[in-house]
Amino acid sequence: MNRMIFVNLPVADVQKSRDFFTGLGFGFDEQFCDENAVCMKVNDQAFAMLIARDFFATFTPRPVADASATTEVLVCLSADSREDVDALVREALASGGEEPREPMDQGFMYGRAFTDLDGHVWEVMWMDPAVVAGEQCPA
Repeated sequence: MNRMIFVNLPVADVQKSRDFFTGLGFGFDEQFCDENAVCMKVNDQAFAMLIARDFFATFTPRPVADASATTEVLVCLSADSREDVDALVREALASGGEEPREPMDQGFMYGRAFTDLDGHVWEVMWMDPAVVAGEQCPA
């Protein structure tokens, strides 16, 4: 079975969040967009629902985390190359995001991270395809 994944994230301003991720090259499934939420398409199987905080709170009996003060989730996106990692993070920083930590470089794996406008941490990771395929061991 091919499962789809929908990551639900509370945001302060749905339109500003949409604008931020549009600037990073992401598209949206308009069938699931309204004033309370937008459905950001990562790929055909993965989506991020960016949901207004007040509306998000109706889905859970627990307090909604403030991602600028606590970490409730780390979302990791793959990249095709080290250069793609750097390009996406640079675009996020230029669009108002912040870089929460130093880049991680283990040779066969390279990653950086950015926070979106609400403080959610998005990691961007490249791994050597030969290591992923098991054709060689990590260096």
